[in-house]
Amino acid sequence: MDAVRVAIHGAAGRMGQRLIALAAGDPQFHIVAALEAAAHPDLGRDAGQRAGVPPLNVPLSATLDAAADCLIDFSVPEAAGRIAELCRARRLPLVVATTGLDQSQRDVIHHVATEIPVVWAPSMSLAVNLTMKLATLAAAALRDCPHGADVEIIERHHRFKHDAPSGTALRFGELVREALQLTHEVHGRHGQVGARPRDEIGFHAVRAGDDPGQHTVLFGMLGESLELTVRATSRDCYATGALQAARFVVRQPPGLYTMFDVLGL
Repeated sequence: MDAVRVAIHGAAGRMGQRLIALAAGDPQFHIVAALEAAAHPDLGRDAGQRAGVPPLNVPLSATLDAAADCLIDFSVPEAAGRIAELCRARRLPLVVATTGLDQSQRDVIHHVATEIPVVWAPSMSLAVNLTMKLATLAAAALRDCPHGADVEIIERHHRFKHDAPSGTALRFGELVREALQLTHEVHGRHGQVGARPRDEIGFHAVRAGDDPGQHTVLFGMLGESLELTVRATSRDCYATGALQAARFVVRQPPGLYTMFDVLGL
């Protein structure tokens, strides 16, 4: 297969820079565009130099002028919908790695996926998606636990993260809640809250330092417990997953895909 011509939206951000650095060193990819907001102060600067790698002769730009095989969006929620519509108009396969989308932005992703192939996942990490699969299997196995299984999801991220809980934590919750038929969720606890309801799932968000991401799914039973924990040690795991998704999406017909599809899970 020829090198995938990839455009990166959010190219000057922390994740965009890692995408550029990793793709620049991978012969399976050819970076053809590095997109940023029209008011970004580094527009015109070489995207490779901005990412700390040799020059790519690809300037940071607010417009997509080059021919591309797919686009990876690792930006902000406010921009994700607009770039998705641009991809739809150009029939350009899309990988959405931006998190924290609200319902209207999610609706846009669902709409464009009727016309182009879209990979959309709250986390691009291989280990996170494997852990999601394991959490789903564990929840299904504990469905008929005689005294029930209490589920708590604890996530930890860097101080700069805007959304809480993380999209990954919420996706863990969706999968477990469906398997265990839980009907109520709580975000943190304070005061005299009383005994824990049997149909409750709890979320707890920690923000500290430069942590790239940790998630723990705790299943608590009477007499024993099970914890599934996945930790990122650098942001490269998310960039690597997004590039793997790009290789996948260029071969697909229109539709909405997840990292489970990319990884064959």
